[in-house]
Amino acid sequence: MKKLVVLIACIMGITASAQNVLTPELLWRLERITVLGISKDGKSIVYKVATPSVEENKSNSKFFTIPISGGLATEVKETKDLLTDKNISSDGKYILSSQEVKIDKVLGKDIYPNLDKSNVQVYNGLDYRHWDTWSDGSHNHVFYAENKDKATPIDIMPNEPYDSPQKPFGGDEDFVWSPDSKSIIYVCKKKKGTQYAISTNTDLYEYNIETKATKNLTETNLGYDTNPVFSPMGDLTWLQMKRDGYEADKNDIIVRFKGMDMNLTANWDGSVENFMWNPDGKKVYFTAAIDGTKQLFEVNFPGLSKIAITVKQVTSGDFDVADIYGFSGDNVIVTRTDMNHAAEIYSYNLKKKTWLQLTKVNDELYGKLVLPKYERRYVTTTDGKKMLVWVILPPNFDKTKKYPALLYCQGGPQSPLTQSYSFRWNFSLMASQGYIIVAPNRRGMHGHGVAWNEQISKDWGGQVMDDYLSAIDDVAKESYVDASRLGAVGASYGGYSVFQLAGIHNNRFKTFISHCGVFNLESMYGTTEEVFFNNWDHGGAYWEKDNAVAQKTYSKFNPIKMVDKWNTPILIIQGGKDYRVPIGQGQEAFQAAQLRGIKSRFVLFPEENHWVLKPQNALVWQSEFYKWLKETL
Repeated sequence: MKKLVVLIACIMGITASAQNVLTPELLWRLERITVLGISKDGKSIVYKVATPSVEENKSNSKFFTIPISGGLATEVKETKDLLTDKNISSDGKYILSSQEVKIDKVLGKDIYPNLDKSNVQVYNGLDYRHWDTWSDGSHNHVFYAENKDKATPIDIMPNEPYDSPQKPFGGDEDFVWSPDSKSIIYVCKKKKGTQYAISTNTDLYEYNIETKATKNLTETNLGYDTNPVFSPMGDLTWLQMKRDGYEADKNDIIVRFKGMDMNLTANWDGSVENFMWNPDGKKVYFTAAIDGTKQLFEVNFPGLSKIAITVKQVTSGDFDVADIYGFSGDNVIVTRTDMNHAAEIYSYNLKKKTWLQLTKVNDELYGKLVLPKYERRYVTTTDGKKMLVWVILPPNFDKTKKYPALLYCQGGPQSPLTQSYSFRWNFSLMASQGYIIVAPNRRGMHGHGVAWNEQISKDWGGQVMDDYLSAIDDVAKESYVDASRLGAVGASYGGYSVFQLAGIHNNRFKTFISHCGVFNLESMYGTTEEVFFNNWDHGGAYWEKDNAVAQKTYSKFNPIKMVDKWNTPILIIQGGKDYRVPIGQGQEAFQAAQLRGIKSRFVLFPEENHWVLKPQNALVWQSEFYKWLKETL
């Protein structure tokens, strides 16, 4: 009996201890905020709170309002009447919407009506599948209708085999009314099949509702044109990338003013994420990565005056300003995150430079946890550059002890590594399991200048691999790091990085985890859906024997070429509906590891895409991730 009491006490002690740090189960109890907008009267913020339900394998949502000045939130059942609908024309006569329209004959039953039980798909060009969906011949189209019940919607793209909103992630940010209610501006890439797959050239089109005529407003620009809005003075404004095929090009704010296109951020060494005009029309506020965070910036709009255009950083600190939602007097409404906290709504006073946290949906849960600490570290790279490395330390960190460490390899490859909060690659959760996380802002990341970001293109396995190794080698020198217990983990390009490091790490690492990683650049080129990405990043196709850049990429930087040097346990995770990095990449890597006798595991999520979205699948993902680390590290 005494032994039983002691055993129960030990178990309770372990449970109590575990409850003091973040666990996968607690992560999936966190509530997730989406701001819907500022109310019509300008007094409150309307937002949605989604709570994941593991039992139901879905998220349940509630809607709230909270005063802009701060105070208690109020649950509401309906938000439609609280918000201004941007899809209603300014004169109130019309409303915009979008829906899928069947255009192309793709299915067997479309082509052979008498064989209506066939399940065949016939394609005559690329773009036959995108992200996680096979094309069935349907396209997104924009419609407008009179703003009254039972009005018949009119398709502004009749019979066109193009998409607006853009697939797979476009929404109503892809279309907007002109201020005079006479025309509709919409985003579209008017290319089809193979031409669609090799280009990023979206344009802004203007459809006149009286003449039914459509005009290309950005025909001379060959890269992305996105996010059209009008300034308070009626000037069309949008985001633009210059180069076709380069999805991570510098993103600039363009204003069409008196027939001229003014690039407000042309001389600023960064890339814009999202933007919003100040109500007085004198400034544009935007968010962008800077030195391992995302911050709020402002740029003045001089019009035709001789006043210089100046970009200024407005906020600073070890957090991310994730998005901008509106203004109230001197206050701008944003969401904010850091590595230990999911998004909450904040108000920032532009004059006083002060913050007010408006929502605190997860404070109760966080208040019961001991959270990790994160530190900035600057490491000198092999080419003499200063590189920021985020180091995340376990809760209750004790520098007299030794901890295993994980090198985190960011995806993208050209995406910033900032103070964001992921519900899968969660640094707070990783550190809470007893690991030191080493997260370098290696080459190919926004926030350190355009040149730093662009260096990785056509050099996937070059300088960036040295950056990774410089980061882990520098941190591993610390007395509190167990240099015999190092791992490397990552997804997408980060998964590629893991495969590449497996062949060049010279026994630094004891274990690897690669999620949806690129393993074979040649088969990747033959099966991925956005061919423009590979053309730009790898320099061309693998069969171009006279293309020295491409040949270097497909030989020197191709992980499949160095499998003979693999000698370390590896966990390989793959989504069955991932068409960006198709399933064969994970299968090839697993088969190579198995046939070479290397401890390896293949975890397949048949219904997930490049991400893992369903709550129960996400918990399985976390369980397999940490189980593998316990087994091998």
